[in-house]
Amino acid sequence: MEELELTQVTLEELPLLQEIGRATFSETFSSYNSAENMDNYLEEGFSVQKLTEELNNKHSVFYFARLGGSVIGYLKVNFGGAQTELQDSNALEIERIYVLRAYHGKRVGQVVYEKAMELAEQRNVDYVWLGVWEENPRAINFYQKNGFVAFDKHVFKLGKDEQTDLLMKKVLKTGK
Repeated sequence: MEELELTQVTLEELPLLQEIGRATFSETFSSYNSAENMDNYLEEGFSVQKLTEELNNKHSVFYFARLGGSVIGYLKVNFGGAQTELQDSNALEIERIYVLRAYHGKRVGQVVYEKAMELAEQRNVDYVWLGVWEENPRAINFYQKNGFVAFDKHVFKLGKDEQTDLLMKKVLKTGK
């Protein structure tokens, strides 16, 4: 396989972020959710306004995973006040790691995850945390394999449907 390249997403690349975001979210969750709930979430969650706000937030960063110039996945991490739940200044949240299904099992997710951990190390945080849908065993296993443990749950609204996400974390500094 060619060399996987990770590049920080710029505001000018918003249409590409919208495209990969909608495609990967759809691939991952459409078979488990109603078309109406999916359409609502894809419209709101990947709107130009929402993505512009996220890209302009100095406490969030996106990276594209590119293979041969094509975007095949992406990463979004948050720190400080941009975190969706805990908002701990000593933590980093992995909000999204999504990879096109055609590239599952090819270590793309692992390379993207390692970039998130590199960012956590650069920021000298105590731990990394994330939310993962309780009905997504593939993702749960991936994070467990990488040393994450469940510590709580929260509700994630997809359209009108309330779903449960497991909150998982990986401690980087002992005593935290």
